Amino acid sequence: MTDTHSGGCQCGAVRFRVEGALGDASVCHCRMCQKAFGSFYAPLVSVRGAKLIWTRGAVKTFQSSNAARRGFCGDCGTPLSYEAPDGIAIAIGAFDHPETIVPMVQWGIEGKLPYADHIHELPGEVTLSDPDAAPFLVDLVSYQHPDHDTEQWPPA
Repeated sequence: MTDTHSGGCQCGAVRFRVEGALGDASVCHCRMCQKAFGSFYAPLVSVRGAKLIWTRGAVKTFQSSNAARRGFCGDCGTPLSYEAPDGIAIAIGAFDHPETIVPMVQWGIEGKLPYADHIHELPGEVTLSDPDAAPFLVDLVSYQHPDHDTEQWPPA
């Protein structure tokens, strides 16, 4: 039986399927990855050796360097891929089950933000722990695509 993983962007305009074993999972702290993801680092997993199929929509790309191109949804902006001469990697958070993909190495640590190693020490709260601070969250309705393939998106 072949491993199959699916995922896509937050609006559902772009979906993908990976058939076969995923490769190395990592996070990259380099400045280009920080900017591409708008985050402290980029969590990525290689799909080298597996079959990547874009099942819905088209990925827009940005040539971020002479060696790398980054793919994203042109509608919602979700970062989706990193393409380099050694293969393609997909954003871990774009998978329907990102909890199953565990990063094993950090790259670009020269760009690591000085507080990144201490985030886990910050106090943690569940989303609705203080509804008075953000009352709009009580009635929040998500318009994000669900974490699974659907026959029709957006819903009628």
